[in-house]
Amino acid sequence: AERLGSGDYDTPMRGLGRSDEIGQLAQSFEAMRVSVAEQQAQNLRLAYWDTLTGLPNRAQFGKAVAQAIAEAGESRAPVAVLMLDLDRFKHVNDVLGYHFGDLLLKAVGERLTQQVMRDGDLVARLSGDEFAVLLRSGDAALAESVAQRIARAFEQPLTLQEQKVDMGAGIGIACWPDHAADADTLINRAEVAMYAAKHRGSGVLMYDPALDAASAQTLSLLGELRQAVEQDELRLFLQPKLALGTGAVVGAEALVRWQHPTRGLVPPMQFIPFAEQTGFIRQLTLWVFEASAQAWRDLHADGTVLVLSVNLSTRDLLDQDLPDKFERLLLKHRVPAEAFCLEITESAIMDDPDRSLETLKRLSGMGFKLSIDDFGTGHSSFAQLGNLPVDELKIDRSFVMSMESDPKQARIVQSIIDMAHTLDLTVVAEGVEDAKAWDLLRDLRCDQAQGYHMGKPMPANDFLAWSARWVERRRMPGAAATTTLLH
Repeated sequence: AERLGSGDYDTPMRGLGRSDEIGQLAQSFEAMRVSVAEQQAQNLRLAYWDTLTGLPNRAQFGKAVAQAIAEAGESRAPVAVLMLDLDRFKHVNDVLGYHFGDLLLKAVGERLTQQVMRDGDLVARLSGDEFAVLLRSGDAALAESVAQRIARAFEQPLTLQEQKVDMGAGIGIACWPDHAADADTLINRAEVAMYAAKHRGSGVLMYDPALDAASAQTLSLLGELRQAVEQDELRLFLQPKLALGTGAVVGAEALVRWQHPTRGLVPPMQFIPFAEQTGFIRQLTLWVFEASAQAWRDLHADGTVLVLSVNLSTRDLLDQDLPDKFERLLLKHRVPAEAFCLEITESAIMDDPDRSLETLKRLSGMGFKLSIDDFGTGHSSFAQLGNLPVDELKIDRSFVMSMESDPKQARIVQSIIDMAHTLDLTVVAEGVEDAKAWDLLRDLRCDQAQGYHMGKPMPANDFLAWSARWVERRRMPGAAATTTLLH
């Protein structure tokens, strides 16, 4: 009893062979000792091991990193931490189910363990789809080499239950003592580098102090962005779309700008990517759609009839409630679905083709026009276009801006236009910067054009005045349809 009270659950009870009351008491104590020992072992496993993958968990990983730093001691032998977060894992759970997701995490743990082969190094699952690697005596060069090896390993699809899954990952690296003085800070800075790697799409990224400043600024911007909708800081901008054959204004692309009270006009690239990462992009999309509905009513009241284009993100396409949300806003503002063209990038469709196609079919059935934006830069094949309920292709600006100097690019543009017309699709060229590009696109029978040559994105309130000036300029004797207006 004294041994049990002191925490000794390993030594068996004496007197187990006796048949008297002392023996019975000994057997009862022995059963209690075994039960408590098993419970303690279970608690220990739960505290330090991940039950799904069998890998060390965050608590054990943190202790191991602290121990590795302590053992390095005065020698200052480097210690490296690699942090890894899977790409598109949420889509796997959503599409194939959580059971398949669990199997995938086990397979990821096994693949990681195969890439870390030195005795003493450690692979752990920290949470969700986030894994970590501890490299004892690992300098920056070794850490970089291991991280690149892991990245290459994840270029090979995982095959589970006859399903092939492409699983990329963002990997961040931090090294002691160069990047941190203790275990907690080292792990944190590897995580900062990992999120930066995912945002940049760079695969592997070594920690740099500048990342902390960028991370803090990002969190601040996102926190303020959540308040921007409520405090009426967002602004709707419109960029005109014109018919190449006549020069008439036929539509405009709706774009969001953020008029920050202290930062001024915040460029979209400073907040849109982070809104996409956090899912806040869905609220932004609804704001743009509603603001566009209001703008369309104002323009229509003045006799201007055109189609407004609104961009949808990957997260929007995966939102099965999006058609219902749009329908409620259409009814609220008494605007027809035919007033809108919804623009989707090829990559957004390919992230989850089946689910995206379901959403697109519902939107098309409601009367929305659908457009594939930045066509030619994604993964869609021409054959897939026949299966998508789209009405328009937008040729990416990279082709348009180089076609004057590169005949091959001009032939690519010609091929896209001919193919799209075969499928009865309207073709819009982005990035039209001068009259030469306009004339060449018109000769290639492109339908519409958008770019700085005709008009930059402008506040929605300025669009009517711009349109009136454009029409008046076209009416001038001898004026070309593509006369550039001053803004």
